[in-house]
Amino acid sequence: MEKYELEIKNLNLSIGNNSILENINLKIKKGEIHCLIGPNGGGKSSLIKCILKELNFQGDITFQNNHKNIIGYLPQHINLNNSIPLTVNEFISINSQTSPCFLGFDFKKQRQVDNLLKKFKLYDKRNSIFTTLSGGERQRVLLLQSLLPTPNFLILDEPLTGMDKYGEDFFISLIKELKEQGITILWIEHNLYKVRKFADIVTCINKTNIACNLLDSNFFEKEISNIFCR
Repeated sequence: MEKYELEIKNLNLSIGNNSILENINLKIKKGEIHCLIGPNGGGKSSLIKCILKELNFQGDITFQNNHKNIIGYLPQHINLNNSIPLTVNEFISINSQTSPCFLGFDFKKQRQVDNLLKKFKLYDKRNSIFTTLSGGERQRVLLLQSLLPTPNFLILDEPLTGMDKYGEDFFISLIKELKEQGITILWIEHNLYKVRKFADIVTCINKTNIACNLLDSNFFEKEISNIFCR
């Protein structure tokens, strides 16, 4: 029997009188890279918010290990008041410990964070104010933060947005490494070349969903324009 990390059944989402998602059914296998694509306004980010329980919906969302599940999340955008003087190290600590971020990490955790900062080529920025970083550097910090604590399920919402060339290359090598570790990845992406090259399977979302087999070349050559133009 195949193991599914996440299963969504008959999900419907309405906000006010507006129907956002209709009858979404989705199964994501453990350890796969599963990409969501679709037109702007098609409901991709709304589906992610349902998975994260940020929106009220009808239907069922079930994780295989409900009580032991650790979800990492890289949002498409983050709104942070520029007047808040959080350093990179403090920003990372916000969702990585229960004590106030200004107290810093304990020795063991700080060593883990320092190793990640070095891996992400951000160690020299650890004491810089987060809001002063470039767009690409901020995106790498957010990606790093999504990996603390180590997740078994990682959600990436347009992760390449704002990435510099180094960040893109690093990201691609990182998701390959995470997959080898058995981490399940749900990746929203509009870059169809990257999707075709790295995803195991694609689901197209445009209010409802159409599961697509990446091995079928006709999907990209004949069907994609219809999906985005509906």
